[in-house]
Amino acid sequence: MDFYVVLGVSRTATVTDVKRAYRRLARRFHPDINPGDHVAAMRFKEITAAYETLSDPERRRRYDLLGYQPEPADASTGFEGFDFSAGVHTVQQGTFGDLFAEVFTRERHAPRHARGADLHATLLLEFDEALRGTERRFTTTRQARCETCAGQGTLRGPGSRCTQCHGTGQLRAARGHMVFSRACPRCQGGGVQRVESCRTCGGTGLHTRTETLTIRVPAGAQDGARLRLADLGHVGPNGGPPGDLYVTLQVSPDARFRREGDDLHLVLPLAVHEAALGARIAVATPDGPARVRVPPGTQSGQRFRLRGRGAPSLRNGHRGDLVIETRIMLPPLLDERSKALLREFGDINGTACVRAEPAAMGEGDARRVNPGTV
Repeated sequence: MDFYVVLGVSRTATVTDVKRAYRRLARRFHPDINPGDHVAAMRFKEITAAYETLSDPERRRRYDLLGYQPEPADASTGFEGFDFSAGVHTVQQGTFGDLFAEVFTRERHAPRHARGADLHATLLLEFDEALRGTERRFTTTRQARCETCAGQGTLRGPGSRCTQCHGTGQLRAARGHMVFSRACPRCQGGGVQRVESCRTCGGTGLHTRTETLTIRVPAGAQDGARLRLADLGHVGPNGGPPGDLYVTLQVSPDARFRREGDDLHLVLPLAVHEAALGARIAVATPDGPARVRVPPGTQSGQRFRLRGRGAPSLRNGHRGDLVIETRIMLPPLLDERSKALLREFGDINGTACVRAEPAAMGEGDARRVNPGTV
């Protein structure tokens, strides 16, 4: 486990930088914020272990020198008795609390096969790409298992004198004249160090790998949809399984269509004579142009529905509808002849019935959806 990678800081980071990174990650992965999320809980344990090591100067110095050294499960500490000699060549504990904390507790460390952290990324798509489905090349950087040491962080060597216990196989601690000892965690109590740190990964068992992946985006993907790519996250510590890669889709808006669920909405501009007399008008659809029959007397805001011309559903593959909403448009400039014709039209048909018509139609009629003919 690389504590610097866990906290996302450099090896030259100050204690202030370490504390700032810890607070930022703790607010994201704390178990109280993610109740029932075992992955977040495991991640929080890693963050806490990294913070406790890197915020303590002595523990950080030892970590930088030796790397991550989890204490073996069978390592034990025992009371050896009293030593009243003038000098006891042991490590002096600061307080009784420190002494008995080491005697009766074991150092907390990450589980042997903890799952790796998930990765999150964003993929930008055009509207048509999301509608039809596509394949995109995607580059990601993650912590992968070191191939030299198979993720163990150590390599078997010919054997040499253990530098931590100086070949004795025991680590001793004293408080005054009371002496305690425990098996050396580096050599397993044998006094001989038969493994050495992997030089390729620095003893972490991990190395940074940049990979180019091909991501298949299914047809009908919506903005904000999230794709899960299994086992493409960070590899877990101590040879644990990798996490997943989650890719969030960001779909650009389209100038023609507006999507609501699996339905697509399109605004169709109509001239006054087309709305009054009826017409057959070409409209854009995801499958190409289609001609829609607009019946005489069509009102602005009236809707027509083309069945099966919308977006594919990710649930069952069925396509939604294309909903066309009419919008009556007036010409920006009118010549004298056009003005005269409109005045004549107003004199013949009057204006009272036109102004009263919306109230007479009722809200339900104004929103009704009529079937269109292609």
